[in-house]
Amino acid sequence: MGADLSELLRIERYSRPDHRAEAAATTIMSSAFDPAFGEAWTAAQLAGFMSLPGVTLSLARLDGASLGFSLCRHILDEAELLLIATERRWQNRGVGDALLKDCIRLARKSRIETLHLEVRSNNRAIEFYSRHGFEQVHRRPAYYRGSDGTYYDALSFTLALNRS
Repeated sequence: MGADLSELLRIERYSRPDHRAEAAATTIMSSAFDPAFGEAWTAAQLAGFMSLPGVTLSLARLDGASLGFSLCRHILDEAELLLIATERRWQNRGVGDALLKDCIRLARKSRIETLHLEVRSNNRAIEFYSRHGFEQVHRRPAYYRGSDGTYYDALSFTLALNRS
């Protein structure tokens, strides 16, 4: 495992469509997500989400290079982490951790009460989310379909924020 880069990263946030930021995120997805599960979004899907209110794309950058991104959406007092990804060669070096902490910090600042996310049942990121305090609250059987036709359950997680 390489050095933790989280303190060296600069997080840039975009809450409006930005073609360069979206292109960086699309490139990161092609490296980060296993094509067998079809998790990477197309550029058109990402652009469509960026045109919605309450959506923030955050890029983790180091020396001008985009190493990872997160995509979050907030509505009223709830938020959802839609996507988070790190360029494959930068994984397990603190980039995802910095992006998730930034998403949580932004949600708290926005007075969000609950942060939600959903993940495929065999995704190794489940441990990562659990370490950050997310708790599984629901299971959707056979929700995701892999490229080989195998079905996977979807697990819904929540993180309670801003509660006394």
